[in-house]
Amino acid sequence: MSGAVRRRLTSLVLALAAVLLVPAHAPSANASTAAVPPPPARSVVTWAASADRMGEAAGDRTYRLIVRTSVGGKGLRVRISNAFGDRPLVVGAAYAGLRESGARLRPGSNRKLTFDGSASVTLAPGEIRYSDALPGRVAAMSDLAVSLYARDAGGPATGHGMALATSYAASGNHAAREREGAYTQRLGSWFYLDAVTVDADAGAGAVVALGDSITDGWQSSTDRNLRWPDFLARRLHDSPASTVKGVANAGISGNQVLADGAAQSALKRLERDVLSLPGVRTVFLFEGVNDIKSHSGVTAASLTAGYREIIDRSHAAGLCVVGATVMPFKGWSEWDPAGEAVRVEVNEWIRTSGAVDAVVDFDKVVRSPYDAQRLLPTFDNGDHLHPNDKGMQAMADSVALKSLECARD
Repeated sequence: MSGAVRRRLTSLVLALAAVLLVPAHAPSANASTAAVPPPPARSVVTWAASADRMGEAAGDRTYRLIVRTSVGGKGLRVRISNAFGDRPLVVGAAYAGLRESGARLRPGSNRKLTFDGSASVTLAPGEIRYSDALPGRVAAMSDLAVSLYARDAGGPATGHGMALATSYAASGNHAAREREGAYTQRLGSWFYLDAVTVDADAGAGAVVALGDSITDGWQSSTDRNLRWPDFLARRLHDSPASTVKGVANAGISGNQVLADGAAQSALKRLERDVLSLPGVRTVFLFEGVNDIKSHSGVTAASLTAGYREIIDRSHAAGLCVVGATVMPFKGWSEWDPAGEAVRVEVNEWIRTSGAVDAVVDFDKVVRSPYDAQRLLPTFDNGDHLHPNDKGMQAMADSVALKSLECARD
């Protein structure tokens, strides 16, 4: 079996495992009403993954969650979430270190996290909490391992189902251990951790990509950080002129702008998953294809009204909004001419309405010159909706970095 085939099979297995962890559900009322704590001063988000309701939580279990930083800085904090829980979550221990390989950490890097000075913390149903800041500096583009010991947990867990990155779990409390021995279970999801922040260099900011499965990275290669926001993070890191350095991925597979289903709608989760993150300067709005192909009666007028609400709320928070056009999907089972007409009308609105501060035309970047309703074959992973790794890179490369730097009074 070739390496490429092996990686693709691994990706599929992990993704299917993640899907199995997320049952069909109505979104929790707790998550709709929970107050998000104010971000610490000077913090900038360096990683994020939008929370959703997972399967049944398990107590006396340690999760070693592997994430990639975007912007570097001092004072690392983690944000843990019980947004979709219906009972208290007790985190008995939490550590953050640098991953060496697999579940093994770089010797001497694993350090205890505290919450208001305590080594443990109890989160009420719906609650979200920041840790205290760790001393020292964390570099950009680091593989960070956050280990959370869920001492007492039950009911629905909170997490992110489709990580496309391998994390690990162990029975009992092994958060402080740097060796991998106890971490015998591999996971394709992140649990309880929904953001990591740092005190970045003066003037540094972040962009949040609000999206669906394309932003979440479905069909990009597992464990290689090849989602389009990952490519964008590397471009920003390598650009001396850019002050936007942090990239937060707020994509959820299947997500819609207007309707709940695969997670809460973008409108409902906007505050928690986007506006509450620290140091954010720009919202990158790239959603709509799931609304269009849902056959639920969504029109261009209703979808652009949803966009308008996201834009207005982001502007009210002092943030800029970059709008991306909806990509073609002819060949996907839910495509039809009526939906295509809506897509065309919506894209014209994004390009010409002036509602967003800048436009990124993903539609033009990835469509076939021979059939504008289809993905270019070299970017198509085969399902005619999701781009492959090359398509993800082409999307990120098409973003004018200067468009992320806009400032509002």
